[in-house]
Amino acid sequence: MPDNSTTSPPVALTRREFLLFAGGALLLVACGDGLRGRRPRVGLALGGGGAKGLAHIPMLEALDELGIRPHRIAGTSIGAIIGSLYAGGLGGTRIRGLVEQFLVSQSEAERKLFALPRSLRWLDFIDPALGSGGLLDSSDFIAFLGESIPARRFRDLEIPLKVVAADLWSGVPVILDSGPLLSAVQASMAVPGVFPPVERDGTKLVDGGLANPLPFDLLSDECDLVIAIDVSGDQQPEDGEELSSMGMVFHSFQIMSHNILAEKLRYRQPDIYIKPDLLNIRMLEFYKAHEVFEGALPAKRQLIKALKNVRGLSKPRPGCSPVPA
Repeated sequence: MPDNSTTSPPVALTRREFLLFAGGALLLVACGDGLRGRRPRVGLALGGGGAKGLAHIPMLEALDELGIRPHRIAGTSIGAIIGSLYAGGLGGTRIRGLVEQFLVSQSEAERKLFALPRSLRWLDFIDPALGSGGLLDSSDFIAFLGESIPARRFRDLEIPLKVVAADLWSGVPVILDSGPLLSAVQASMAVPGVFPPVERDGTKLVDGGLANPLPFDLLSDECDLVIAIDVSGDQQPEDGEELSSMGMVFHSFQIMSHNILAEKLRYRQPDIYIKPDLLNIRMLEFYKAHEVFEGALPAKRQLIKALKNVRGLSKPRPGCSPVPA
């Protein structure tokens, strides 16, 4: 007798979905055996991406809502900035408030800092630094950052933190996890040609995006579960758009960092990989913070779903509301 039953076609998964669900399945097995009796140690990797890095904040809020405290954090560039705030004891909501107090309108942003890309009011903290290896000096911004973080040295942080910079001459990654904190963060955000290199221990350091834009590999030896937040976003030219010379510098840097990360992901993946859908957000367009926050909501829900699938990990913190499905 002929078989009249039909077979449903296989469901195609995107690469991101495959990594997310495969990692969750493996972790369920691990947490049921080798990790029995304790919560998995979570590593959190925060990537670079300029203003797009504000998407890290909703991810931190997701961890807070689930009562998950990272065991270790690693960050590059803006990931190092936000990672230092979080490791220093500020929750995701408080970091969001810190950012929002500096938001300005687009028209006001356009008047600031001559022809540089539109930005946040934090550019008021940045002074011209011509002749010192960069166009801008970030010292005042770093001093402001220091006022928001009680820690002055890595050992003062509540959560151990690894900050990624790059050796200016060799391009090799330099991992900073001891000594002064603020100069490490300043080095990690020093985009070549824009901010001057930062010297530490006789080595000139620049933005870690040159070497390791998303440093999830630094956490696997010390953590049971590694979450990587990729805020590189995507860029599509608009009709008739032409980049300024400064825009070309930023865009070229982002292309290079994107290519480094893509090659890295071919050979090694984190347990949970999250990439918020961020389109046409330039490196210094911090005035688009609310657009970034809104665009990151689906990724936040994706992260919460993945973490809830890990046995023994999710434990909602009192007073925190879950994200609507």
